[in-house]
Amino acid sequence: MKYFEAKISLILLTVSLLFSCNAVKRVPNDEHLLTHNKIIVDGEEISERRIYNQLYQEPNSRILGIPLQLHFYNLAKANPDSTFNHWLNKKENRKERLVNVLSEKQVVRLGNIYVNINNWIKETGEPPAIVDTSLTKRSSERLKAWYWNNGWFNAETSYEILPQKKRRATVNYYVQPKEPYRVDSISTRIASIVADSIYNVHRADSEIVEGRQYKTADFGAERERLTSLYRNNGLFHFEQEYISFEADTINTNQKVNTSVIIQNRQATVNGIQTRIPFKVHKISRVNIFPDFNFENRKEPVTDTASNEGYYIYSFDKLKYKPKALTNAIFITPESIYSDEQRSLTYNRLNQLRIFRYPNIQYIEDPADSTGTDLIANIFLTARQRYSLGFEFDVSQSNIQKFGIGFGGSLLIRNIFKGAEILEISGRGSIGSSKDAANDDDRFFDITEVGMDVDLTLPRILFPVSTERFIPKFMYPFTKFSLGASTQTNIGLDKQSLLAIMNYRWLPSENLTHLLDLVNVQYIRNLNTDNYFNVYRNSYQELNEIATSENISPSEEYFVIGDDGMKKLEIPDGADLFLRDVRQGNIDNLTPSQSQELNDIRERKNRLSEDNLIFASNFSYILNKKENIYDEDFSRLRVKVEAAGNVLSAISGIANLQKDEDGRYNIFGVNFSQYVKTEIDYIKHWEFGRDNVFAIRTFGGIAIPYGNSNSIPFIRSFFAGGPNDNRAWQPYSLGPGSSGGRNEFNEANMKIALSAEYRYNLIGDLNSAIFVDAGNIWNVLDVVEEEASTFTSLADLEEIAIGSGIGLRYDFDFFVLRFDIGFKTYNPAGPEGRRWFRDYNLANAVYNVGINYPF
Repeated sequence: MKYFEAKISLILLTVSLLFSCNAVKRVPNDEHLLTHNKIIVDGEEISERRIYNQLYQEPNSRILGIPLQLHFYNLAKANPDSTFNHWLNKKENRKERLVNVLSEKQVVRLGNIYVNINNWIKETGEPPAIVDTSLTKRSSERLKAWYWNNGWFNAETSYEILPQKKRRATVNYYVQPKEPYRVDSISTRIASIVADSIYNVHRADSEIVEGRQYKTADFGAERERLTSLYRNNGLFHFEQEYISFEADTINTNQKVNTSVIIQNRQATVNGIQTRIPFKVHKISRVNIFPDFNFENRKEPVTDTASNEGYYIYSFDKLKYKPKALTNAIFITPESIYSDEQRSLTYNRLNQLRIFRYPNIQYIEDPADSTGTDLIANIFLTARQRYSLGFEFDVSQSNIQKFGIGFGGSLLIRNIFKGAEILEISGRGSIGSSKDAANDDDRFFDITEVGMDVDLTLPRILFPVSTERFIPKFMYPFTKFSLGASTQTNIGLDKQSLLAIMNYRWLPSENLTHLLDLVNVQYIRNLNTDNYFNVYRNSYQELNEIATSENISPSEEYFVIGDDGMKKLEIPDGADLFLRDVRQGNIDNLTPSQSQELNDIRERKNRLSEDNLIFASNFSYILNKKENIYDEDFSRLRVKVEAAGNVLSAISGIANLQKDEDGRYNIFGVNFSQYVKTEIDYIKHWEFGRDNVFAIRTFGGIAIPYGNSNSIPFIRSFFAGGPNDNRAWQPYSLGPGSSGGRNEFNEANMKIALSAEYRYNLIGDLNSAIFVDAGNIWNVLDVVEEEASTFTSLADLEEIAIGSGIGLRYDFDFFVLRFDIGFKTYNPAGPEGRRWFRDYNLANAVYNVGINYPF
């Protein structure tokens, strides 16, 4: 441990010495490099990032205390064109020799390349933050403005530039806030009776609160609230510019007396500019044009329809059921005007993926003499009904050394004239395994072919109406999915059938509910005789016991290997030996051997048996991320799944007979019965200048019961990999302290924790320092091995810890990620030798991924 710390310290010291000498390389002799800003409020230094963000000039960004981007900038020549010309003409005949070898044109191009490289280094790096007195003064004034905007009207600020050695300097900013002002009385001067009435009804929601410290931001928020309030309550012509505030602070003893002022709107009446009171407008008519485009805008309408007060006009034969269109429209005839209804309509129309460029226009109803009725015209441009898609990829994994994937899809919009979407897709892949479990000398020994059919409906399809619980403003969808695939690989080979009926709705902008009412999956293993060829570790453990001196199984179970040693024949010998052990026909087994053989048999049965899963699940997803650029957010996902209960009830009612293991089977398959839950929480904190700290916590458990004593492989948990604990390969960590001795290690309980600090390195190249922790265990299932099971809180000592660093290159539309993980704490090691034993490049794990791990 001390040796490791000494190495790290030596590396950091060496890097610091290498870079510290040239940090001021581009700083003129009479200038200073800004190394630190301090803001001192009432004699005490503060650290609030939001206040430091007010400063116009900050020191160069640092990574581990080193201004790396500044040093990279300093690598560039100040005047690369003159530097190249000086080099070119420094030695006699150099230019002539280059021209003879390359040509004069190529020499000029060589100079341009040199200049471009230096310019790129400058653009990618960061120029020195030279202390600028004018910016320092402006920063001081901006600090004063910030405190003023937050209620300290009498705040005083000043600054001091403190030169240091080697052309460096720090800047201290001093703030004396003095006594803050607080909001006292709030009065109104609202010219329109209608606007005044609406204000008073919603007065309690005001962002300006009596007794609260004055903040300019509160007044901006109140202006936005009132604008939204009025425009969602019928005031079609209302604009934010009609709102103003007056704040009286004269002789008020640090109190602010506020007046909310709302003027009548400006309008032209009979050619005269005047102000008229606001009116509440209502929607008298909603017209929908589902096939509008620029070419037919002047053509006559040829087909019409109506539904629940909506009028539909088509330039060609109407291709949509009227109800399918009106269900997506939230602007209701005879309702008052609302901006929110228009936004909901835009969002829903875009979600349908049927139309592009929806356009909603309001005009005053010429038939209304009061000037309060509006006609809403909704112009929709249909997307192409058919869309084709193709994909191709090359991959590599811990299972295959080379793989080629390909696929295609056909998307049909509005297939049943109800805005439905049908997508038919096919996929296939071929690959070459790293360690084929057969003797076939083919390069491509892994194949998979599959097909999926998805039908999406823009509504909840259920025998009874769900409008009361899931109204249409929650954007409901129903999706039917059917899938089938067949796989031939180095393993057992399998066929899979999948059928899902899924509901999706959004109770709020940040909240998504997903419900798989029916999720049925059937997996049939085709080549179970190949089990011990695939899972070689299990076979070697089995063979070691079978050939041990203390027992004497039948010689017919063995064959002579190439090395002259006898070994269990696959599959018959291995299977018969396990059968004899189970039936008690093998004598002299030690307790540990019996337990190990029992574990091998149970694992083989579980991984080679066919699976029938009839499940339902519900997911709750709360995502606070506002957009793709938001780096300060949280995300919570909770999922609960139950399987086998319906089939168990049917089996009981039908008086089906159980097999010798006490389990029901349907169509010759023991169906799975379990309950499973997962909780996944992600939180990001943004610290400015592309610095982000992110954490992830995950916990999951699946408990078998009834017709099952274990969880199907495809529903179990695994640990390790580029999106989990990056110091271990996928499926190689756990369970518990067992050491990941199986080829694919999985279990029915998992804990995963990750923390990652992300920062900009150079240009679009980012980096990260991370720590991952977690493991998997077996609990309340058929596995009894102590090292693999979770029996008490003391087993939390088996949480593995990995740490490392990563590089990420941002291509705008995706991020290419490379991480290197080191085993920091390995619970599979001997006690007392678990920390930092494999913390070296020889035992490191390299991960390549797309986008961030969480």
